[in-house]
Amino acid sequence: MTLGLDFGTTNSAVGAVLADGSCRLASFPDGDDTTVTFRSVLHFTAEAAERRQRPIPAKGPGAIESYLEEGCGGRFLQSLKSHLASRLFKEAWIFGWKFTLEELIAEILAALRQAAKEQLGASGDRVLLGRPVHFVAGAERRIDPESDAHAEARLRAAAELAGFREVELEYEPVAAAFEYERSLDRDELVLIGDFGGGTSDFCLVRLGPSFRNRANRRESILGVDGVPLAGDVFDGRIVRAVVAPRLGRGSLRRSAEGKELPVPAWIYGKLERWEDVSFLATPKTMETLRRLEAEAMEPTRIESLIQLVEDDLGYLLYRVVEDSKCRLSDAESVSFVFDELRRRLRQEIRRGDFETWLEPDLEQMAACIDRLLDKTGTAASDVDRVFLTGGSALVPCVRALFAARFGEDRLRGGEELTTVARGLALLASERS
Repeated sequence: MTLGLDFGTTNSAVGAVLADGSCRLASFPDGDDTTVTFRSVLHFTAEAAERRQRPIPAKGPGAIESYLEEGCGGRFLQSLKSHLASRLFKEAWIFGWKFTLEELIAEILAALRQAAKEQLGASGDRVLLGRPVHFVAGAERRIDPESDAHAEARLRAAAELAGFREVELEYEPVAAAFEYERSLDRDELVLIGDFGGGTSDFCLVRLGPSFRNRANRRESILGVDGVPLAGDVFDGRIVRAVVAPRLGRGSLRRSAEGKELPVPAWIYGKLERWEDVSFLATPKTMETLRRLEAEAMEPTRIESLIQLVEDDLGYLLYRVVEDSKCRLSDAESVSFVFDELRRRLRQEIRRGDFETWLEPDLEQMAACIDRLLDKTGTAASDVDRVFLTGGSALVPCVRALFAARFGEDRLRGGEELTTVARGLALLASERS
């Protein structure tokens, strides 16, 4: 049995096709309930700092529970997938112990592998692992083939550290396509849009009864493309517009020479990227922040920033930002309230403003779709269906982008957080 594993920036899942032909996902404890999605997060407790042995993190839903029980202490790591293409991020020091990025990701993959072994009867030797068309490459989120190859090699290495002996990779939108195909009783030319936390990926593919039993399934794939931005970038737009100004972005400081200078923008650039927030708490950065507080014209704002970083409140901020983003899908305006700081952050966010903040990102998505249609020689009118999956597929302006090009009546969606994992499991079964 080969497992299908979707390691996501925000959520992960693992599944397999069982002997009876059913596709099943492993489940995980989540408070008093269970979930088939596994948050891609780690938490190292502050208690671990007092021991003289290498710390072992809590993982997934257990990491969130551990973080909250500890009162947000320790070190909470999220969006690790977004570091894979970075040549600058080689290791992290956690309470004096060095962890490579591959080791940190392996902790998550190993937890998924163990659950699949226990619940699905898998050996855990073989895995078909999803990957985006283009990995996130740097803060500017550029597309770089060399960085993609570097990220894929690191992802393979992490899977091997987690205990997998045979590792294959498949594009995530391709996996989503074959999960969607299960619902078809006629042939269709389909554009798949898979929107994760870090990337938005697209696949143009012919699906249906005429293609289902072909020996070479790849012949039905006309093309793939993607952009290294999605839900996390949308969150970052809210952080930039709503949170960062109240933490000193755009404010001034007076240098030792008496000059009025802006507070450095790079600090807030990191604050906009969830994968970087927990790594602001280095001695060097904290020293910089305290110096800025002494120089700031509005020191209380820098004081709030220091509290956010020092108390490791990044995940709690993430939850409020994500919740605001999700509520904007149904409401014209929402109240953003973050009361974990001594000075509460509060602001009304209008959907129209949010959509304005997203315009550069939507333009990149639109250009990517047009590029995929052009290189495959496909007119928008030739596409029978557009299947959108992933959390950001629910953002109204994202859906409107596809409706404008293809028509609302051709849009479909569903199983936003598990489509890729199920598709990977189906493809793994076909290839076994």
